[in-house]
Amino acid sequence: MKVIPFTIPVSAGNSIHVQEDRLPHFYEHLHRHHEIQITWISQGEGMLIAGNHMRHFASGDVFVIGANQPHLFKSDPAYFDSRAKKSIHSLNIFFNPEGFIAPLLLLPEMRGVKKLIAATSHGMQVPEKNSKKIISQLTKIKLLPGAKRLAAFIELLQLLSEIKKWSHFSTESFEYTITDSEGLRINDVYQYTMANYTKNITVSQVAALVHLTPPSFCRYFKKHTSKTYIHFLHEIRINEACKRFLEKNFNSISAVAYQSGFNNVVSFNRVFKTITKQSPGAFIKQYNQQTGVD
Repeated sequence: MKVIPFTIPVSAGNSIHVQEDRLPHFYEHLHRHHEIQITWISQGEGMLIAGNHMRHFASGDVFVIGANQPHLFKSDPAYFDSRAKKSIHSLNIFFNPEGFIAPLLLLPEMRGVKKLIAATSHGMQVPEKNSKKIISQLTKIKLLPGAKRLAAFIELLQLLSEIKKWSHFSTESFEYTITDSEGLRINDVYQYTMANYTKNITVSQVAALVHLTPPSFCRYFKKHTSKTYIHFLHEIRINEACKRFLEKNFNSISAVAYQSGFNNVVSFNRVFKTITKQSPGAFIKQYNQQTGVD
């Protein structure tokens, strides 16, 4: 199944499509497709952007991406350095919620699965405590042929529907009414920002990149992402800061502030608290307590 921006062709002759990727890095361009996507990150790390949400991903994570939800898995910079000898491995299942499964959802036994599929519209992450069972079922589906694979897939949906507490990407109602050409323009903004977030990026620079005036660009970006460009830029920078804190890859909070693209620690602390609802120090302390580190 060749992925092209904003379109994934349906796999002919199959109700579901199983795709295993072993590559130097993830496909890094914003795209969408009619199919719901279930992805297990077996190996790799980076940033996931799905709709108007972003979060860090790492090996062992399992995500459910909603139908037609614009998304991209952006590998960390090290994966684009051949000297690092890094690679990614993922297992993906694609299925069209309006395809073969639609009649099945009318059955009373599928009530829970029907609710699950409706909930995928904003995207979600499988909680860590449920990941092992879901990964085991995904692996089983990959190995089975024909009707056995289909039966195992329905069992997977049942397992997913039994999860009580999901990590949802967004609780807001947000319509993905973006065209392919608009998607390519947004993709240019995303790619430029993720490549240059450590620099002093201005709205004027990004607006010029997509041939819009700054006011027009601000309206355009807010319309298609439900957030301002500055907030998006801050999210990328704070995601990078959180990653450094979690990996203990820092000498001081002030060093992380500058490495993440902020000009001063005061701004960094303010933005960090706005986005994470806690200060950098509290974030680090909470993580250390959860992991048993003094």
